[in-house]
Amino acid sequence: MSIEIRYATIADAVLIADMSRQTFYETFVEHNTKEDMDKFMNEQFTREQLIREVGTTGNIFLLAIDNKVPVGYVRMRDGENRIEFAGKSSIEVARIYALKSVIGKGVGKALLQKCIDIAVEASKEIIWLGVWEKNDRAIAFYNKFGFEKFASHDFVLGNDVQRDWLMKKVIQ
Repeated sequence: MSIEIRYATIADAVLIADMSRQTFYETFVEHNTKEDMDKFMNEQFTREQLIREVGTTGNIFLLAIDNKVPVGYVRMRDGENRIEFAGKSSIEVARIYALKSVIGKGVGKALLQKCIDIAVEASKEIIWLGVWEKNDRAIAFYNKFGFEKFASHDFVLGNDVQRDWLMKKVIQ
């Protein structure tokens, strides 16, 4: 694979919304009930809501492209100052997903490295993210990049209250 990472624009909003829904569903459908997945997708993760996120102040979207085909994306979010960071500047990787067909082929690595580069360029001291506590593969992936668990919080998927680990990497 020859992966190009580029900033997304408002013109990419529909593509990102559709990829968001596809990758989320592919990632979590086997671990959740149909009812919870349907409720989440139809109420909390709608196409219209996702389209509106692109171009909203504080959001940065990146697309991973392989041979002119979009294969993954990132949503970074600036602005939340967590108490655990003791006033240090931070940026969040709010979503990072690759199509199921390319997982393990370097897409996530390229996307996450670009996120770290953006954080460094913006003089952020911490980059952080949330990951489902049962997603061992993702946790191991983030650990390889130097992310460590610092807290946890609830994530509601449909009617199911799940636990996400919050992980951070100190940059500066």
